[in-house]
Amino acid sequence: MAQYKVVEKFVSINGEGVCAGQLAVFIRFQGCNLSCSYCDTAWANEEHAPFAWMTEQQIYEYIKETGIKNITLTGGEPLLVPNIMQLLQLLAADPLLRVEIETNGSIDLLSFTGISNPPAFTMDYKLPGSLMESNMLVSNFKRLTRQDTVKFVVGDMNDLNRAADIIRTHDLTSTCHVYISPVFGRIELEEIVDYLIQNRLNDVTMQLQMHKVIWEPDRRGV
Repeated sequence: MAQYKVVEKFVSINGEGVCAGQLAVFIRFQGCNLSCSYCDTAWANEEHAPFAWMTEQQIYEYIKETGIKNITLTGGEPLLVPNIMQLLQLLAADPLLRVEIETNGSIDLLSFTGISNPPAFTMDYKLPGSLMESNMLVSNFKRLTRQDTVKFVVGDMNDLNRAADIIRTHDLTSTCHVYISPVFGRIELEEIVDYLIQNRLNDVTMQLQMHKVIWEPDRRGV
């Protein structure tokens, strides 16, 4: 049985995405292949980040014990976790669970879309302000369906312009959910709203990181 490096597990509300405001179980894995300028979980990406070994069965049992059906697998980058497919297949076999994976846009989704009852992907597209855009796989846009989400985290006007260009070039709103979220404390929220209006970005959802509004922005386990 495979084992996984879990740095956090907790129940809270979904702060982002289609299920924002709903209860969810969060499983956060150690490690990431990117280093975004605004990363708010950089501590979990380090090799020395404290973790607990858990098997897929232990993770599943923890989830079931909570009584919560929304599951968010996050990191780090969960799709780089060794043997993650075994865990996904185990969770997919339970029709009562709704599994979401937060992924950074640099990992090819193809092999993960073939799972029976596949998870929903909330996939970032890293904009220039992240300093990680060169790692993005635009081929992933073809893998997404109506249950999936592309999220753009914007820190300035340059990021907004790039996001609008990507959304239109790939006609994203016709295939999946599209969200724009601010880098916390780096851009005025009115700027984003004004930009959406001026550029007629229909079917694009502006979203705040709800957990940072409710609790202290740097608080863990929420």
